[in-house]
Amino acid sequence: MKHIPSLLFSLALSTSAVAGTSHGYGIHYIHGEGDVRGVKLAYQYHTNDWLPENWHLVNMYFESSVNFWRFGDSGKYDQNFVLAVSPVIQYPVTTVYNKPLSIEFGIGVALLEDTQFAGKNVSTHYQFEDRLGFVYDLGDANIAMRYIHYSNAGFKSPNPGLDFLSLSYSAKF
Repeated sequence: MKHIPSLLFSLALSTSAVAGTSHGYGIHYIHGEGDVRGVKLAYQYHTNDWLPENWHLVNMYFESSVNFWRFGDSGKYDQNFVLAVSPVIQYPVTTVYNKPLSIEFGIGVALLEDTQFAGKNVSTHYQFEDRLGFVYDLGDANIAMRYIHYSNAGFKSPNPGLDFLSLSYSAKF
């Protein structure tokens, strides 16, 4: 166990040398139904190596994130901690002020700390994380508006789902 951090660090260094890859981070402010608010901190691994050569306009990345959600008044509130991993695909649809605006979608998996949150019973700790959004490329960074939905895909009832809007900033390093 004590060698895992050094192994992960070595892996990160070795993957950054691969052509067509880069690393990034994202900071998301999320707002959900019923006044749920939160922060999502993400690590992004960008690679186009797995895409066919004729898909040169498509950008692909993998995002792993930690989420902190909060619901209710400051004196009495409900909170949830969430880990998620998602493959994400972006495709440019137009330009605005000579910079690309892309549509983004992805379906990943999430692990929720608590299945009882914001007055809902989502039944399972394991959820799917679906996203659809628009990403504006600023050059060195991106800003994005996304719709994010968490659901267990009907594997267990009840399955009310949790819906969020996200405003985010991301950059590569």
